[in-house]
Amino acid sequence: MTTRATRSPRRRTVVALAVVLAVLAAFVVRLIDIQVVNAKEHIADSMANALGASRTLYGTRGAIVDENGQTLAGSILLYDCQLDPLLITQLDADIAAGEPDYRPWSEVSVDAASITGQTPEEVQQIVGDALAADPESRFAYLDKGVSTEQYRALVELGVPYIVCLQHPARTYPDGAVAGNLVGFMGADGPLEGLEATENACLASESGTLAYQRGRDGVIIPGTEVEDPAVDGGTLQLTINRDLQWYLQQLIAEQVQDMGALSGTITVLEVSTGKLRAAAEYPTVDPNDVDATDSDDRGSRIFRSTFEPGSTFKALTAATVVDAGGQTALSTVVTPSYVTFPNGASVRDAFGHPDYVYTLAGVLIDSSNVGISMFSEKVSPQTRYDYLTKFGIGSSSAVGFQGEETGTIWPVDSWDRQTVYNTSYGQGLTTTIPELLGAYGAIANDGVRMPLSIVESCTEADGTVVEPTLPDPERVISESSATQMQRMLESVFTQGGHASSVAVPGYRIAGKTGTGEKSDGNGGYKAGAYFTTMIGFAPADDPQYVVAVTLDEPTKVKSSGANATAWQKAMTQVLKTYRVMPSTTSPTELPKFG
Repeated sequence: MTTRATRSPRRRTVVALAVVLAVLAAFVVRLIDIQVVNAKEHIADSMANALGASRTLYGTRGAIVDENGQTLAGSILLYDCQLDPLLITQLDADIAAGEPDYRPWSEVSVDAASITGQTPEEVQQIVGDALAADPESRFAYLDKGVSTEQYRALVELGVPYIVCLQHPARTYPDGAVAGNLVGFMGADGPLEGLEATENACLASESGTLAYQRGRDGVIIPGTEVEDPAVDGGTLQLTINRDLQWYLQQLIAEQVQDMGALSGTITVLEVSTGKLRAAAEYPTVDPNDVDATDSDDRGSRIFRSTFEPGSTFKALTAATVVDAGGQTALSTVVTPSYVTFPNGASVRDAFGHPDYVYTLAGVLIDSSNVGISMFSEKVSPQTRYDYLTKFGIGSSSAVGFQGEETGTIWPVDSWDRQTVYNTSYGQGLTTTIPELLGAYGAIANDGVRMPLSIVESCTEADGTVVEPTLPDPERVISESSATQMQRMLESVFTQGGHASSVAVPGYRIAGKTGTGEKSDGNGGYKAGAYFTTMIGFAPADDPQYVVAVTLDEPTKVKSSGANATAWQKAMTQVLKTYRVMPSTTSPTELPKFG
């Protein structure tokens, strides 16, 4: 029989057990809340603790690659290695107290110095200076920009007070190849070229890793809170790396052989408007920027303007064919010197009797007088309008950093001489991309394609973004373009440089130009010329335009200085892209009527 005396202890036991279970349940719920439900929040709050720490997680800057995916600019990992001065003193104290878990700092510093290339005294002074400034100091740099090999050697020292953090750095595996285009980085970010203009594609976003660590500097497991970094995108260019390398060697040789200040070779794909090479000399090696003069660290191709000279005669001819009813066989009686009714005078570069030149003949012999007389077949405003349609004075669609724009003054500001000078490339300026676009239009059956140097940006998540370009524009009719192609072919087969520019197996077409250089005071610099040779091939099916320029050649001062480089460049372009040889022969147009 159960009595009150026996029930009472039993009830108390049940009650006590219930209370204990309730308290335990409360602790379990709270523990789950702290360690599971709100674990990240509480870990983040604990970062305010004196032992809390964080470090930057660096994303990788995107690579710049050529049309075939070959790397022109990439990122490598370097390491910034830091010391914990306070921990060093604490562990040295433990060692002195008979707890030799680690070697003393006096020994480790010698090994660390041998790895980083410093002296033991320099390494020891780093710690000494940090503790002198703050006896509780937990941070001092041992060395920055440490290589992977050095990093691994430091890790092998097995001490907790040396920590190395990854730090991405830029590398350019082919050195100066496309250096003028790719550009380079500075300490605070991109400074030049596509590194700067395409930074939105290439730039990475840094993240952070916050954590707690124990007295020995070791991270406490489970305390990490990561905000991950985001890598930059891959920028693919239209440039062909191997072709770019060859043309850079070629133009360097030509500049030096001709005693010029600088030179360029640029290649345009006719049907697409894509630049396949943009070589120049001097140029910059982005791995060693300081070794290059500041004037040579950018791109002259995009940042220089010049008077184009006789290369513009083709644009004037295209205008009078398309808008003035002229043909390749139209004629004008051409003296070597003429004074026009408005008082302007024009002289040819060579003396000759009165010739009955065809329009083709004017281009073949590059007659200033002849093209001036043909220019009268249309109004000055019409010529101005066609020049702008050809893209002169409007820069290019490339949008390169600091890209210049040619200058054509409005017709109402042309004086009596400018009316004629503009027909043969004086009294105005252009740029290499503008001139390429104009000749590209002639080669592309009259349609001017927007120039481009960027193929795409592939973002970190795989999204491919292509550049937005203007629509192609028809400049002249297809029949007018065909006539111009035949005339420019006759220039290269019958002109003075025919033997120098011939590419065996291919029909070629083009024009030369020798432009005077401004002296900066409203006149021309005596004896100084900017020479150009631009042309396309195959002439019967134009696929590539090649332009070669030299700034102030001295050995040969005319555009003949460019001939050897043009011939070699075009030959290499045709080989690179495996363009089939021509299967037909050119029809030579008559020079005289």
